[in-house]
Order: sequence, then C-alpha cells, then structure tokens
Amino acid sequence: MFKDTKLYSILTNKCPHCHKGPFFKSKHPYSFSQLGKMYDHCVVCNEDFEKESGYYLGAMYVSYAMNIGLGIGLFLIMVVLFDMDILYFLFIFLGSVLILFPLNFWLSRLIWINIFVRYDKELNR
Repeated sequence: MFKDTKLYSILTNKCPHCHKGPFFKSKHPYSFSQLGKMYDHCVVCNEDFEKESGYYLGAMYVSYAMNIGLGIGLFLIMVVLFDMDILYFLFIFLGSVLILFPLNFWLSRLIWINIFVRYDKELNR
C-alpha cells in the first residue's frame, strides 16, 4: 500500500533508495548492544549512508522536534484536559523521553536521510 513512500522506509528500517536493504544493523531500536550501529552502505543497492562527516548532526533537529511534539501532546492531555499538576507532567514527560530515546534516535536518523535520498522505483522491477 505505502511501499513506494518515504514513510515505508522510515517505519520499516529500510534503505531510502531501494527499500530493500536494512538501514540499522539491529532489527529493533531497543537492542542496546547494537544501539546506533548502522551500515555504511546499503547491502542491496550500495547507497552510501554516511554522506559526509557529521551528516547526522541535522537529525538532532528532527529529534528535538519530535520531543517538543511529545511534550506539547502530553501537556495538552495531562494539564489542560485532565487538570493534573504540572509536576506530574514534568516527571512523566522526562520519563517518556528517557524510555523513548532509542526509538527517537532511530526515527530521527531515518527521517533525516529520507529528506535527502530519493526512492528509485527502477530498482524494484
């Protein structure tokens, strides 16, 4: 259904160029022994994942935006909707950020590379 989209590459940990090869070496973000380990090149189409030194520094902005979205969403639900104390919100938000760190790390890098790499439909024929 959404195989030819960037969303497919982001949600399934696939190469943004061919949508076949894996991007990270582990199958899920909570494999702490493999956290942050990714392939240098796609094992299928040989797309370079490390474009230049410091390429993924821009993924910090994506990660920041995702954390801000999480904070705003939690604030609206907890403080505005349920009228909870702001201190409870703060502790739950900080706990959520810590628990979701590996997933946030994965998604921010996958989103960042998908901004700059175009999917090639010819590779899937």
